[in-house]
Amino acid sequence: MRLKLDLSVMDHYERHCPPPERRFNCLILPPPGYKIPIKWPKSRDEVWKANIPHTHLAHEKSYQNLIVVKGDKIVFPGGGTHFHYGADKYIASIANMLNFSNNVLNDDGNVRTVLDVGCGVASFGGYLLSSNIIAMSLAPNDVHQNQIQFALERGIPSYLGVLGTKRLPYPSRSFEFSHFSRCRIDWLQRDGILLLELDRVLRPGGYFAYSSPEAYAQDEEDLRIWREMSALAERMCWRIVAKRNQTIIWHKPLTNDCYMKREPGTQPPLCRSDDDPDAVWGVQMEACISPYSKYDHRVKGSALAPWPARLTTPLPTLANFGYSNDMFEKDVELWRRRVESYLNILGPNIQSDTIRNVMDMKANLGSFAAALFKNKDVWVMNVVLEDGPNTLKVVYDRGMIGTIHSCAEDLLLEMERVIRPSGFIIIHDKQVVIDYVKKYLVALH
Repeated sequence: MRLKLDLSVMDHYERHCPPPERRFNCLILPPPGYKIPIKWPKSRDEVWKANIPHTHLAHEKSYQNLIVVKGDKIVFPGGGTHFHYGADKYIASIANMLNFSNNVLNDDGNVRTVLDVGCGVASFGGYLLSSNIIAMSLAPNDVHQNQIQFALERGIPSYLGVLGTKRLPYPSRSFEFSHFSRCRIDWLQRDGILLLELDRVLRPGGYFAYSSPEAYAQDEEDLRIWREMSALAERMCWRIVAKRNQTIIWHKPLTNDCYMKREPGTQPPLCRSDDDPDAVWGVQMEACISPYSKYDHRVKGSALAPWPARLTTPLPTLANFGYSNDMFEKDVELWRRRVESYLNILGPNIQSDTIRNVMDMKANLGSFAAALFKNKDVWVMNVVLEDGPNTLKVVYDRGMIGTIHSCAEDLLLEMERVIRPSGFIIIHDKQVVIDYVKKYLVALH
């Protein structure tokens, strides 16, 4: 298979499914010396070096207080490219810039889902968790190797991906907050298409925190970039709500009013009326602004309850998928009972800290994850299949995260690949399916 890739637009970092003859039909062994991962929350700050033998990153970024090798462990002091003194202090400073109470970024539960673009080893997202905020930490497998592997080993929600040519696998208006910290992204390329993709996934009234030299440096090139980016954001109807030192925070409008007042011919244009902003699997990005629906425009925002109430509160989006409030509440109760049953069956195999990273491979409304939150200190990657109802929008509206995916690989082999040694797989299906699957489990150990 030979792909014609344009390296300048990062599509070599995007997902490209190999044909069947190029797929790995084998079991993937753990690295030599692999150890059972350190338990959460201790794993946020240290992991076993043997589990992720990519120590060159520690030497390359030692000056950033990001990652340090200490004996048989890799330690994460909590620093980053633009927060050498710790992600916790940086997060508090952003909350302070926005005048949020007690310098807590969750704004009394109104900020729940965050997209961290170019997240590195995901320290920003890791430190958000203590504020009841869950971040989708996004980074490619690039020159720094797979930093998402570090993030997952730490037990921090994260996803291998890139802003390239295709839409991110998340519905429109999924995140209350987006963050970018000096990750070498050219936001001005292709008529601002990457910034417009962020705009697509930000909720009405969402924030974009931008920490980069262009925001404060005084050399000619940085000033040029800043002028052009400021002009682009203004044409997108974003407005600056805070600026301090190295960080700028923009605010997305709550309604379509600003879009309607723009001069004819203003670029970027509004997307075509037949463009579905929630169609994401394999869909190319467009350099256009996705306007709000009539409902979103009328209610001036997402109309979501604060976290954690939104987890179990019936949502405005349910009707779009044929669910009544009563059907939603029954789904919540059904999965509460099922999760309780699962945990009883697993019994002594499951301690309070045994499980951290969980994937629901057919999430529907996300009620499995919602029930699990009430029992264990876990995070769940909710997977919604691309060939079914796009209920991932409901998952995000409930304050959880997930992704659209296509199960093109051999499913059991792919499950075995991503499951940690000593991990658990629960298959809930018809008896005929269970009997079929059992035939292959011996070979998978």
